[in-house]
This record gives sequence, C-alpha cells and structure tokens, in this order.
Amino acid sequence: MTSGATIRVLIADDQQMVRQGFTVLLDAHPGIEVIGQAVDGVDAVARAAELSPDVVLMDIRMPEMGGIEATRIITAAHPGTRVLVLTTFDLDEYVYEALRAGASGFLLKDASADQLAEAVRVVAAGDALLAPGVTRKLIAEFSRLNGTPRAPLKERVGDLTERETEVLTLIAQGLSNAEIARHLFVAEQTVKTHVGRILVKLGLRDRTQAAMFAYESGLVRPSGH
Repeated sequence: MTSGATIRVLIADDQQMVRQGFTVLLDAHPGIEVIGQAVDGVDAVARAAELSPDVVLMDIRMPEMGGIEATRIITAAHPGTRVLVLTTFDLDEYVYEALRAGASGFLLKDASADQLAEAVRVVAAGDALLAPGVTRKLIAEFSRLNGTPRAPLKERVGDLTERETEVLTLIAQGLSNAEIARHLFVAEQTVKTHVGRILVKLGLRDRTQAAMFAYESGLVRPSGH
C-alpha cells in the first residue's frame, strides 16, 4: 500500500446482512472502498483472483469452502492481499489455524465500526492485528496443539541479535510497537527497524507470524509450561 492510496476491500461472509452491514460501515470511512462481496470460500477465492483486493474480510464458517482454507489459497496465490478474519467468541478454537493459514489479523464481529476500519488499515499497511485477548487464546491453542518446540526453528533464533530476540519476545507477548518502545526506552521507529529485520532474517510475513514463530521455536513458553 502506498501512502494515501484507497484500501480496496473484499467481504466474504455467507450472511447477506453481515456483508451489507460491513459494506456500509467501511464505505463510510475515507480511504476505504468495498469493491466486492463473496458468499462463501469458493466465491472468495474466485473474487480475490478477479479483483486483487488489498484486504479480504473473511468469515471462518461458510458453506462450500470455509474461511481457513480460502485464506490459505488466497494468501499463497496473492502475497499482496491481506486477510482479516472475522468471527465470534464461540469460534476461538479456529483462531490458531486461521493465522497459520496466512491471516494477518483477527477481529471479533462485535467490534465497533471504527475498530473495523482501523483493523483494515492496520493489515493493509502490512502490520498484524489481533483482537484484545486473542493473543492469550492463541497461546493457549498453541499449547494444546504443539507442546514440543520445533528444533529447526529454534536454531533460526540464533540468527537474531540480542535486541532483536528481546523485541521478538515482546511481540509474542502481544505488545504493539509503541508499547515495545516504551518498555525498551527507545524510539518507536527503532522498534519498527528491529521488527523489519526480524521478519527478513526469519523469512516471516508479519507480526502474527513472528509471534507464532516465537512460540513454535520455544523462545517463548506459554504461562504454566
């Protein structure tokens, strides 16, 4: 995304009222334009290929093809397209798999219009976004699915400097760049530089992948483990 460019959004949800509601909410915000709607995962994959959106708002549970598989296909085929997963509290068990599939963010459907628009802007800018509390749920899900650190990933941590390792640890704890800057008593731009270097060195796409890497490598352990 270039500065000042309109963010083009595709909404994928099997409920017409949800699609229309999100369209109205997002179109009311300057710099955001809803360019299409998809009724299920198959439709989302096809529409993403046709329209090349900057951001896809992706429901998880849809007929024909679910949001997780659609996310996996879209992010693999279109690296420039970011997926923001939308769901409800009772679908927490799917958060981890959605993020592993390539989603850049996760937002609950009860978020306000302003929170939704801000989430779209965040992921469009190449950052990652997790709804409040989701980081803890992601960690809990990781603990359930992957109890043993993966050795090859652990070795890659050695490529990082001491400060980069510290920043990665704080990312995994759910801190924003501004919060990390305050914690380390450095400028926010310095943190952004560290984050960029971490992503390049580890071959990761965004902060969400960085947080998952930290847990999968054993750099950070879930509380109680």
